[in-house]
Amino acid sequence: MSGIPPRSRRPGWRITASDAGAACRRAREPRVATEIEQRLAELETRLAFQEHSLTELSDALAETRMESARNAETLVRVMAELKQLRTLLYADPGSEPPPPHY
Repeated sequence: MSGIPPRSRRPGWRITASDAGAACRRAREPRVATEIEQRLAELETRLAFQEHSLTELSDALAETRMESARNAETLVRVMAELKQLRTLLYADPGSEPPPPHY
């Protein structure tokens, strides 16, 4: 240190509003940094939770799509069987073999 008193303590110098504001800002800086770190940590936590939720939703969507594809295949197969049964049911009675008791 040079031994020169701060501006506010030198003879003929007065503390101005800007000096007081600067002192106030310096006093708040550690608190502001802590608040910013807390907010950043909270945002990182939220982001991690959202990423986890997004992964779960993506997995659920993939499973639902696979199940939908299986259901569509089953429906096509059942419709083909139903068509075949309708053909047999409404076939010309003359083309059927006679019952065993004739």
